[in-house]
Amino acid sequence: MIVYHGTTLEIETPDVSFSKAHLDFGRGFYVTTYKEQAERWARRKGLRLGAQPVVNVYELNDTDGFKTLRFENEDEAWIDFVCDCRQGDTSYKDYDIIIGGVADDNVFKAVDMYAQGIWDKERTLNELRYYKTNNQICIVNQAVIEERLVFIKSYKVGDENG
Repeated sequence: MIVYHGTTLEIETPDVSFSKAHLDFGRGFYVTTYKEQAERWARRKGLRLGAQPVVNVYELNDTDGFKTLRFENEDEAWIDFVCDCRQGDTSYKDYDIIIGGVADDNVFKAVDMYAQGIWDKERTLNELRYYKTNNQICIVNQAVIEERLVFIKSYKVGDENG
């Protein structure tokens, strides 16, 4: 499957150790199957750093044999997992790959209302139904990158050949 990573650098060989802590699915290398989503991530990072946005394109080959956690929906289990990871819980380390929706700015506001106890799960889940579909794949285990992620190319966002 083709996946994308939005940033400001060409990254031929990603390294999970460079990941920030307290992300949706913990520390890892994050990719998406949506090119437009990766371009938004790259633009956001480019603006923050005053740098050219770049999207890296990879082929993620068969991941059988790796322990995968997949959230099909932004449901109760997903909310709990994202809240736990954003608060520093390390249970994400039980997996090699984690797949699910992104708690972007809009989604994060709803999740944060739940995490603070202002909204209950039912209200939070109802709010999440209105947000645009997206996804993220967090590669937690460096072995997945080394064995199954193949760099194809990178391109500058706005380049007609991207």
